[in-house]
Amino acid sequence: MMSSALAESPWAGDGFHHEAFFYADDDGFVTGATDFLRDAVEAGDPALVVVSSRKIDLLRDRLGADAAKVQFADMEDVGVNPARIIPAWTEFVEEHGERPLHGIGEPIWPERTADELVECQEHEYLLNIAFAASPSFTLLCPYDSSALDAEVLDEARRSHHHLRLDGTRWASDEYRGGEAVGRPFSRPLPEPPSTSVDIVFGVGSLGGLRSLVAGEAMSAGLSAARAADAVVAVNEAAANSLRHGGGGGLLRIWRTADSFICEVSDDGSIDDPLVGRARPTNGAPGGRGLWMVNQLCELVQIRSFSAGTAVRMHISR
Repeated sequence: MMSSALAESPWAGDGFHHEAFFYADDDGFVTGATDFLRDAVEAGDPALVVVSSRKIDLLRDRLGADAAKVQFADMEDVGVNPARIIPAWTEFVEEHGERPLHGIGEPIWPERTADELVECQEHEYLLNIAFAASPSFTLLCPYDSSALDAEVLDEARRSHHHLRLDGTRWASDEYRGGEAVGRPFSRPLPEPPSTSVDIVFGVGSLGGLRSLVAGEAMSAGLSAARAADAVVAVNEAAANSLRHGGGGGLLRIWRTADSFICEVSDDGSIDDPLVGRARPTNGAPGGRGLWMVNQLCELVQIRSFSAGTAVRMHISR
């Protein structure tokens, strides 16, 4: 874990500064986070903190009057779907231009489900791609070392350029850098249950798919509004299959105790690791379908292999 010490400047080296901050209790979190934020406040630099509402309260209390100079957002709202976190940081970076920026974001906590955890870990790698051209941005990612599994902490050392513990900072020898660019699509998904409802679709099939999803969603106990969200999400994913996935695909539907799940798979491929995480702009070709899917679903898992692509959508029951 130990590696070469960083220079004193928070801007040592080139590029986006992405740090994993390990803490063992509330006091360790608050002390490390407020030390980081006071540097920003004293310099007059913009700072945004995206953590749980409970930790926001702890930080506001410790910062006192300085809390008014920091922006706060609840990660349990912003990051309910991990794919929505990068757009929030993008908005922050674009708002302030080339100024030195300080952020704290904690996307991983012990109550995350196994599927959410995987997507959060992929998100941590994707941050390095999304902000590679933002050298004035330092993002601190807290990790609760007393509550998270050792393998989660090990993965943090691989996805972050720098590490921080008890006020000491160092470069991570385990950081994977460019080797991780293909990771977002590389982990296989668990197989759906044998009870899933499966239907092959092609041109002219979208109307039937929408009716099927609506009926299955209502049967699973979703409200009318959430069933409508599921219909729109599946329609967007299936329309992508028609346009880019060989003209058709396979829809599979099942439910768990917590979620209504739909998966659209096809023979196409996705090369952009940030697909669905960039807000569509007027006149830009494509990108709107998976962006919309991410806004409608609590979790979206995208995988693309040589044999094809799968988009798995989770909507809370």
